[in-house]
Amino acid sequence: MQTLLMIAAALFAGLLMTRLFIRFHLPDVTAYLVAGVLIGPCVLGRLHLGFQTFEDVDALSLINDVALGFIAFAIGHEFRLSAIRQTGRQATIIGILQAVTATVIVDLILIIVHFLMPDLLSLPVAITLGAIAAATAPAATLMVVRQYKAKGPVTDVLLPVVALDDAVGLVIFAVSFGVAQAMQNGTTHIAALILEPLMEVILSLALGGITGIVLTYLERYFHSHRNRNALIVGSVIMNVAISQLKIPTGAFTFGFSSLLVCMMLGTVFCNFCPLSEDLMLQADRWSGPAITLFFVLSGAALQFDVFSEPAVILIGVIYILARSAGKMIGARESARLAGSPETVRKYLGITLLPQAGVALGMCTTAYRVLGGADGTLIRNIILFSVLVYELIGPSLTKAALTRAGDIREMPADVKGRRKKRLQEISKPVPPQFEK
Repeated sequence: MQTLLMIAAALFAGLLMTRLFIRFHLPDVTAYLVAGVLIGPCVLGRLHLGFQTFEDVDALSLINDVALGFIAFAIGHEFRLSAIRQTGRQATIIGILQAVTATVIVDLILIIVHFLMPDLLSLPVAITLGAIAAATAPAATLMVVRQYKAKGPVTDVLLPVVALDDAVGLVIFAVSFGVAQAMQNGTTHIAALILEPLMEVILSLALGGITGIVLTYLERYFHSHRNRNALIVGSVIMNVAISQLKIPTGAFTFGFSSLLVCMMLGTVFCNFCPLSEDLMLQADRWSGPAITLFFVLSGAALQFDVFSEPAVILIGVIYILARSAGKMIGARESARLAGSPETVRKYLGITLLPQAGVALGMCTTAYRVLGGADGTLIRNIILFSVLVYELIGPSLTKAALTRAGDIREMPADVKGRRKKRLQEISKPVPPQFEK
């Protein structure tokens, strides 16, 4: 009963907070995150009115996994062949180069910090943080795009870049983290260092492609939207479950990325199913509450205790500034190389700043493997940066897309109708109807 009540409380808190934040023209994602912070262990939880411990939040991690699966599935829908023909080359060049640039810049700056303050920051930590810098959060970006119905040259490139960014980030992290392990332990398995991340990408794309073909084939045997929607939901949940598997093979351990699996599922489905456009809208309606819960729970999981450590704040600020510079410089220069329009060169980098789930997964791996002071420092710095990026990132994404012209102001006649409707709803009840 307590678990169900907390799920209901999280949903209501997120929805009510959007009514407050709409007055400040802030995205719903930010409202959900702030609602999560308020009902989390750091605020109302201390008064026994919300999530009292972070373990209570982690107990609902299954919802986060499923919601991320639907978010990835929706991003995969952006890889229609008609769109890839127009933006595929741009997205590939930008997706790879901006991730590599962010890693290189963060590495360089943090290595300089290491030599200036070796007692504060070790070299393995600096290299690991540089690798994590490549990751971008697709969830917040997609939610802002959908809420404001963004459409234009920046949005057309943004979603494929965010999708590609996860695959590139996994490979960069595996290689860089292997180097960090070698520096800390003196040895490393070079074959595992190269093979495991590459196989994770290949296996994930293969699994998503196979299940996408099966989903498209099975869809023919169901003729109502309700049954077809159930088929899509079941496919996404099944892929999220299978992605948890680890396959030990000799000295290697191969696994899957649920984000890449579900992205590939969405990509194959949207390109081979004639009714995919309509069915995707149906799936979005079903997954809406799960995605709302995802952001509220993400806010509740943010740990403000990291503010108590001056070293974490100092290195965290340096990391945030270096990564932001790397993303913006990398996006601008790679967009120039790809021959993208001026608006893409100018505003794309800002939309790539949000960082959350994938980065947290990477820092959890680093914390578990490196352990000790290095592992704890990495975890706290990433928690600090995620806290900052998640709270301001959606607003920056909205501002960048607005300036680029991808988010357009609501027409005056639509505004007038909405305002009139709101006024009618808020009118007091006439005395004759009060009883």
